[in-house]
Amino acid sequence: MASPSPLSFPALHASHGGIWMREGDETREASKGRAISIAAETPVILLNAPLAGQRLGYPELNGLDLLELWAFVHPARFLVPTPKGLAEALGLETPQREGDIPALYHAAAQALIATLADPEWAEREGAWTAAQSLHRLRWPWAQLVTPHLPTPKEAERWLFSKLPEWEEAAARPAPRTVTLNGEAVLERLDALTGHGAEARPGQRAYAEAAAASFAPRALRNQPNMLLAEAGTGIGKTLGYLAPASLWAAEAGGPVWISTYTKALQRQLDRESERLFPDASVRKRRVVVRKGRENYLCLLNLEDALQGGFAGRAAILAHLVARWAAFTKDGDMIGGDLPGWLPILFRRNGTTALTDRRGECIYAGCPHFRKCFIERASRASADADIVIANHALVMVNAARGRESATRPPRMVFDEGHHLFDAADSTFSAALTGQEAIELRRWVIGPEGTSRGRRRGLSARLSDLASYDAEGGEAIEAARKNAQVLPSDEWLKRVNAGEPYGPVEALLAAVRGTVYARAEGQDADAGYGLETELAEPDGALVDAAQTAAEALDGLLRPLTRLGKRLEAVIEDAPDWLDGAARARIEGAISSLAWRCDLVAAWLSILSRIGGPADPDFVDWLAVDRFEGREFDIGIHRHWLDPTRPLAETVLKPAHGVIVTSATLKGGGDWSSAEARSGSLHMDRPAARFEAQSPFDYPAQAEVLIVTDIKRGDIPAMAGAYARLIEAAQGGTLGLFTAIRRLRAVHARIADRLARAGLPLFAQHVDPMDTGTLVDIFRDDPRASLLGTDALRDGVDVPGHSLRLVAMEGVPWPKPSVLHAARRLAGGGSAYDDRIVRARLAQAFGRLIRRADDRGTFVILSAAMPSRLLSAFPEGVPIRRVTLDEAIVSVSERLGSGDAFVHDPRVATHGEAAGRE
Repeated sequence: MASPSPLSFPALHASHGGIWMREGDETREASKGRAISIAAETPVILLNAPLAGQRLGYPELNGLDLLELWAFVHPARFLVPTPKGLAEALGLETPQREGDIPALYHAAAQALIATLADPEWAEREGAWTAAQSLHRLRWPWAQLVTPHLPTPKEAERWLFSKLPEWEEAAARPAPRTVTLNGEAVLERLDALTGHGAEARPGQRAYAEAAAASFAPRALRNQPNMLLAEAGTGIGKTLGYLAPASLWAAEAGGPVWISTYTKALQRQLDRESERLFPDASVRKRRVVVRKGRENYLCLLNLEDALQGGFAGRAAILAHLVARWAAFTKDGDMIGGDLPGWLPILFRRNGTTALTDRRGECIYAGCPHFRKCFIERASRASADADIVIANHALVMVNAARGRESATRPPRMVFDEGHHLFDAADSTFSAALTGQEAIELRRWVIGPEGTSRGRRRGLSARLSDLASYDAEGGEAIEAARKNAQVLPSDEWLKRVNAGEPYGPVEALLAAVRGTVYARAEGQDADAGYGLETELAEPDGALVDAAQTAAEALDGLLRPLTRLGKRLEAVIEDAPDWLDGAARARIEGAISSLAWRCDLVAAWLSILSRIGGPADPDFVDWLAVDRFEGREFDIGIHRHWLDPTRPLAETVLKPAHGVIVTSATLKGGGDWSSAEARSGSLHMDRPAARFEAQSPFDYPAQAEVLIVTDIKRGDIPAMAGAYARLIEAAQGGTLGLFTAIRRLRAVHARIADRLARAGLPLFAQHVDPMDTGTLVDIFRDDPRASLLGTDALRDGVDVPGHSLRLVAMEGVPWPKPSVLHAARRLAGGGSAYDDRIVRARLAQAFGRLIRRADDRGTFVILSAAMPSRLLSAFPEGVPIRRVTLDEAIVSVSERLGSGDAFVHDPRVATHGEAAGRE
């Protein structure tokens, strides 16, 4: 029987602008009812089923999704998941009208299926095996794909047998003591920028300043530290890569470059091609590192492929397996796994395929020698450049991980985020979610728990049989862990029927929070919190009881850790290399949990006693849209750069902290306070280079004065008119998800009818990276988002020409912010935060010398004292919305240059008139 053709299935396209269906050779506009009826009766070819289902109001829409077919045919290949992106990737004609898109879907399906018969198809290996499994799982595309895949003549060498094994290597010698030659650094910079590149005096000065940080340090715990603010366009990436790569080559040591966003990690990875053009050499000399929760766990994947997943989740597992055979490094979060792939499976995400719970059994895993995480860790030990992130660098330092390979030289790019990263890393929280995860780690599967969980007894069974004291410690830990919350803990707490001392504590926390919460906040449906001060007797008693129970758990865990260390030292007969590695992994995991419980005990000891001025403690009930999902006690450092300086900065030999907005629109005091340099024994050097861009000619700032605060219809109308005036290319920034959703709901259809696609975080079922890819790819598209889009988004060129903020980005009031505000100078502290946020948001606008754009703030309440956040000389005007629309239309629509206007003032002039 002949295999079915894609043309025998209807093609469906749904957007805010309308719905179109193609059946046979005819395309026509359809109603939602008819589209849903046809999609329910027969598989339809579409692109991004969750997004199309949202447009139809039919969230369970499924069918022949072209993105799933792409993931099968071209795993690990980039694709912008739009009709335009699909057409360009396949070399098809880009549709000019939405009515032409269903025909494109038919053509794309035919092209992808035709690839299966192409002898040059690069991703053929493993396809037949995967297709057979997907056919049994009733994957919709299987009926079209399977007939085009010939049966291989011999068994396919696929995935687990195909992946290479890493090899153990001798420890790397300590770096040699060298001093970089200034001329050699500039020669390396010239080689990286390329022959004939435009001379950049600021970049050369930056490279020379950065080189000083690679000099030998004079005293222990006094690294050569540089704070460097290099404006956008200076070329700071190559500016620090030049001395970093030269030092690595001459000293024989690694340089760790740490970022805050995954986008910059990808950018640095691309820039490394200039250092090592040969791909095989680059793979050895440059390594990207992330936390282990970012990487595919092969043991979890094997479990999923062998029946651990069911339904759509099982299909996802097989598509991930296809990707795993071709991935560069196994990075599932921000790597070469398409960010849109997990979203296609809605609730059946990829989190179960990574090691998010710290359950790794290390050498006890049959795939240990092929593990992506272990390979990256070992590769980084011999690399010249390690591209990591702030969180990983800090966690490794705080937990003593990889101490033998502690990086002697570090560059913190996106340095304005060091404070936030340290705040997260060095905090502690005793919450229901954290406690139940610890219980599961110690005890293992209970009751209805599913998955590949293994408790301490299962992971260390051979130790228990060999060492009686170790076995007793394991059993004591398992028994005492039952004081922790178990399944359904939140229901019991909410019903006033807690079970065990920790659940009783959480019930007392919840009662205190609701008793002290303001009525308006309690009714809003979002998280509640209250300062941990003047606790009542019930909370104090519950804290003491819980502390005794947790201490009872900490003791056997600590004893077990010591027994494991003794086993390593005694080296029994059964302790081969694999067993040693497994026990060393268990020691590391135990140390992490012991530190966690110790932090909880420290928090509980504070309740009812004197306050610790170094910390801020509070109680919280976490809610989303009225639904509670966690309860707990939180502790943060008042100044998290103190532990940052002690654990990360001081042990290094050289540190560079750099950013385009390091001072946040203020002076150096802000950069010093938020980078940790204030706590260093030796003051940091400073470097500053202004952006080479002509901001007065390339950009302007408009402050709209006639939009009333809280008037959602007026704000929505303003966004719609601004986007229409700019003809798309707009990044809309919000400080509240509620307002973002309300504005999007009011304007999306209107803009679609004008041929201006609108996408939004927290609305469209896509990850942030995919949304940015779509926005970058379509100059007529606009994107609405929150903080994640304000920082680290790089969209150069015409695709981003207007940034519109709903208002002044004041800090969210919270217990933690109130404490830091009090310690940091009151309103001056708030001003520093706002100026930094404005500077970062404005930095999204002008990324190249030929960029032009407008920055709009929809708030008459914008204080003039904050306008120093914008570059010197940039024109700033306070205008009505109508005037702003005219200016945006003339500037971004026609491309005319600025016309002199007596109301235009630079930020210096505006501040002088306040």
